[in-house]
Amino acid sequence: MSTGATAELRFRAMGSDVHVVVVGGPSGLAGAARARIDELERRWSRFLPDSEINELTRNAGRPMVVSDETLELVTLAIEAWHMTGSTFDPTVLGAVIRAGYSTSFDLLPSDGVDGMSDLVIGCTDIQIDGNVVTLPRRTGFDPGGIGKGLAADLVAAEMTAAGAEGVCINMGGDLRVAGSAPEGEGWTIAIEHAWASRPIANVGIRDGAIATSTTLRRRWTVKGVERHHLIDPRTGQPATTDLNLVSVIAGSAWQAEVLAKAVLIRGSEHPFDLLEGVGAHTLLVDDDGRVVVSDGFREFLGFGWLPEQIERDAQSAG
Repeated sequence: MSTGATAELRFRAMGSDVHVVVVGGPSGLAGAARARIDELERRWSRFLPDSEINELTRNAGRPMVVSDETLELVTLAIEAWHMTGSTFDPTVLGAVIRAGYSTSFDLLPSDGVDGMSDLVIGCTDIQIDGNVVTLPRRTGFDPGGIGKGLAADLVAAEMTAAGAEGVCINMGGDLRVAGSAPEGEGWTIAIEHAWASRPIANVGIRDGAIATSTTLRRRWTVKGVERHHLIDPRTGQPATTDLNLVSVIAGSAWQAEVLAKAVLIRGSEHPFDLLEGVGAHTLLVDDDGRVVVSDGFREFLGFGWLPEQIERDAQSAG
């Protein structure tokens, strides 16, 4: 049981709802966490013209010195590309824009792209030399979800190092926890599904991460065609998959985010293949509402409901 006071903040950052919880430690840590997240957004957002990531894209084909944080982001994105067998690719920016996701989802228009729509996919030839990164010509870097996951990891570690007894950083569903929760030893996280009126599972994590990826949110229409934001790098198109939600528990939020997205894109035929050897565990829901969990995932399940199948109710079906 924690003995320190709890501070909470809710705000928008990186196109998502952010929830920061800091237990104990010096006063002001929650505000420091927000300031750090805002700083990382200024570096990594593709929706801010002067961000470091957009500068990297504008300099594609030429070497560019980047900050330590951006170097770590690019390095882990390449690692994620290898880990997922290229199902995750940080150079899908052009494909994302061609799908119509050309501005922050908060301001997404019904149609149109911008001048970067001709960018190609090409993670294989990203070069790193110290803090110098060179993108291949005609590619763009889109940190996407891995940026939110890594932000959660970095901020959680920094708040713990600053003296927090416990911390939870939730970046729009990419969630990293460490230390003691306000009410007890571990953190309880609810997994929600758009078709269900209550959480479909509650998981308990002491020190680790969980990320959820779904095709049922962040949808829009371009010229009468419904699109979603998950691009399959193999096709350059919004993924065609028979899964609509995947949650992954892992040691870090960037890894959980990448694996959740990759499993969702690959579909239900061999959903657990990517998890072998990385210590991750998953829950998935297919388009018929069937709920499947890996054996390791069950060890994290706490109280509450774990349905075998989710039925669309009248409200969610509309």
